Amino acid sequence: MTSVLTFPRTVFRDDHEQYRETVRRFIATECSPRQAEWDKAGRVDRETWLKAGRAGLLCSAIAEEWGGAGGDFGHCAVLIEEMATSNISGPGFYLHSDIIAPYIQRLGTAAQKAKWLPKAASGEVILAIAMSEPGAGSDLKAIRTTALRDGDDYVINGSKTFISNGLNCDLVVVVAKTMPELGAKGTSLILVEADRKGFKKGRKLEKMGQQASDTAELFFEDVRVPVSNLLGEEGMGFAYLMKELAQERFIIAVASAAKMEAMLAETIRYTKERMVFGKPVFEFQNTKFKLADIKARATAMRMMVDAYLAEHLKRKLTLEEAAIAKLYCTEELGKSLDEMLQLYGGYGYMMEYPICRAYVDTRVSRIYGGTSEVMRELISRGL
Repeated sequence: MTSVLTFPRTVFRDDHEQYRETVRRFIATECSPRQAEWDKAGRVDRETWLKAGRAGLLCSAIAEEWGGAGGDFGHCAVLIEEMATSNISGPGFYLHSDIIAPYIQRLGTAAQKAKWLPKAASGEVILAIAMSEPGAGSDLKAIRTTALRDGDDYVINGSKTFISNGLNCDLVVVVAKTMPELGAKGTSLILVEADRKGFKKGRKLEKMGQQASDTAELFFEDVRVPVSNLLGEEGMGFAYLMKELAQERFIIAVASAAKMEAMLAETIRYTKERMVFGKPVFEFQNTKFKLADIKARATAMRMMVDAYLAEHLKRKLTLEEAAIAKLYCTEELGKSLDEMLQLYGGYGYMMEYPICRAYVDTRVSRIYGGTSEVMRELISRGL
């Protein structure tokens, strides 16, 4: 889809744009035709994950020595943008590749990286991360899942909820208290294989949108894993999470900016074709003014995201900047999608129209990765 924004983007290199063509072909042949099938099934089929691996769409920023493509976050951003632009929901590729795999690459032992990263890059192993709990969402300090040392094992007990890739996952990075008496300083990250005794995948959660995303509950009842499954150092889990959360939140901003542009272009097209009272909806002053406001917001979002993307490619993006990007982009997207949907009238309420899918699929962007209220709290600390 051609962007409605006219200023040139300079943040991407030629290799990023070449990769974009690969991503677009994959989405057109392997994702768009299967969206309805995935929605009905409540998850993305494993064969699509394997095809994504063969096409080089998984773990694009993981080092080649560990089976990745050896790219950078610019390649990750291309995939995020194209999935958002095409209104594809369900494949947890960026969660798998750009949020979880980096934990293993950065913190894992040579044995852990050799065992898991090549299979993650090929799509043979699907990754999930278990942070949120029924009583602890954005407040990660409040998690109650424990992993207590027993000889050469950790014994894990607890439950997690809202876990994306929860049904498909083969390996989970579990956030647990290894020293509960120390609070946040007693938090660790532990790798748990899905076939471990006592580990159970619960029901697929019924969500407002993103029906093809296999979001589930996970349960741990005396799950024993060897101490060698510890990721990084014991007690450093909270610090590790804080370091990686900037990228997770920025990913949501990148997707939001792309979604905004795509839906604005689609809405302009629709309002120029839809006739009301003998003339196109676009010809009414209210429509033009609404779309002009949205174009201004989309422009601001794009300029912010590209500026921060340039910083992140140099690994200089801060937690505060990521929070600013996520807060602004998700809030403006939510407001704008509501205004654009209104211009469709009754058709905007029909799931067969892209604006309706975008509306329900992106409402969660103001919640996951840290709510807007948490983003405001983080930003306010620097005032």
